[in-house]
Amino acid sequence: MPSHRPVVSDVLAEVGDRALERASGAPASEGNAVELLLDAEQNFPAWLASIRAAERQILFEMYIFAPDDVGGEFAHALAQKARDGVHVRVLYDWLGSSGMHRLAAMMREAGVEVRVFNPPRLDSPLGWFTRDHRKTIAIDGKVGFVSGLCVSSRWFGNPVQERDSWRDTGIEIRGPAVAQLERAFAQSWDACGEALPADAFTPESAIAAEGRSRLRVIAGVPTASAMFRMDLVIASIARKSLWLTDAYFVATSAYVQALRAAAKDGVDVRLLVPGVSDIPALSPLSRAQYRPLLESGVRVFEWNGTMLHAKTAVADKLWARVGSTNLNLASWMTNYELDVAIEDHSFAEKMAAQFERDLANTTEIVLTRRNRVRPAFEAEGTTPRESELRAPSRRSLSGSANRAAAGAVSVGSALGAAITNRRALGPAEAGLLFLVSAIVIAVATVAAFWPRVVAWPLAFICTWLGIAWTAKAIVLKRRARQGADTAIPAIKGEAGAGEKARADIISSSRP
Repeated sequence: MPSHRPVVSDVLAEVGDRALERASGAPASEGNAVELLLDAEQNFPAWLASIRAAERQILFEMYIFAPDDVGGEFAHALAQKARDGVHVRVLYDWLGSSGMHRLAAMMREAGVEVRVFNPPRLDSPLGWFTRDHRKTIAIDGKVGFVSGLCVSSRWFGNPVQERDSWRDTGIEIRGPAVAQLERAFAQSWDACGEALPADAFTPESAIAAEGRSRLRVIAGVPTASAMFRMDLVIASIARKSLWLTDAYFVATSAYVQALRAAAKDGVDVRLLVPGVSDIPALSPLSRAQYRPLLESGVRVFEWNGTMLHAKTAVADKLWARVGSTNLNLASWMTNYELDVAIEDHSFAEKMAAQFERDLANTTEIVLTRRNRVRPAFEAEGTTPRESELRAPSRRSLSGSANRAAAGAVSVGSALGAAITNRRALGPAEAGLLFLVSAIVIAVATVAAFWPRVVAWPLAFICTWLGIAWTAKAIVLKRRARQGADTAIPAIKGEAGAGEKARADIISSSRP
């Protein structure tokens, strides 16, 4: 008799698909076309061409919208479309886009709706830790862009200062998944004011298929950790290879262990990170995590160019990810982020081929015979390449990471490990601990001899926090009272109706 049992491979595929959907919280979208865009030279022209061709709507969300030549070109293009009658909405982050007042005013005057994400507020002293780190554009329900790039001339580098273009990755999407980009935009837009109107959304069923790619638009929001869960799942199910590119790698212990387990299981795990970072405080933390990875068989490479800013992954040449999420706590837990997971063999092959091309401009980091973390040419005693010799002196200009938050996470990670011994500290973290210990001793000395210098700022901070929290409590109390007041008339009305009904029953029962 023929068996009606499902094939084991089909069952496993279904289980894997269910795991990806549950981890990411994002349903799969079929029938999309995806194009890989590299660096500013390919991304910016594609963005501008689509903006200038817009007919109905532009949704533009950017962590950095810089008031420089590139930012000015984009601002004027968006303003012109608003004058042409296109509904243009622009959302940029307050911390990432400082100095945008003049360009924002120009866009508003032209009819662009401009919102600023999470500016400082007296009633939320620590609220600035949450940032809108997304870089996404959705136009007319037809085309969308997701990337690690921001609108700034620094992505073009600086030839005068011998800084080449930043290495970064983006994608162009056409097809039903653009509707998911619109809904993701609404999350952060609604967090800044009135909700996006219903006519801003394009029904996914109304968008024609453009290709064969299967996508998941993963819209990360604070505390949801969707991309973190997704990254853990991919690290767990990769069978042959997992190649990662990340700009600000300070992973959690859980993710480091997932990469180690994959490498020990025979998966070819490779990690590509910047050789020099625009955030110096992060480099020691990144390098402190090299040793456990290298010991497990993970291969680590440092970029020799000015700045590596891409956030990508490719697994088994079948699955790929492109977006804004870095492999660190700030991206996983506190920011608004947006990534696209592409389940398409041909696109993943392109990503893998690009990763291999990128490795030609890197220095591999290895463990020496004395168990020290060193560049491969030092460990092997070979002559370094020209790019490896000049890499250390080529620090880039400030980048798009949340510098203050990332620095706090870095210091907090090292101090937490030193106090609790939850993980072994590496030599790379010695300098950071020396710096922090010197600051702590200095504060203690000042407190001992000049207590007012410490007491007055502390009193100011505590007063500010107390007033802010009291104001919030009053607002919440008023909301509760207003809710009760609106509920009382309804209750009275129901009670009155009940009394009348009861009287009617009594009168009708009388003989």
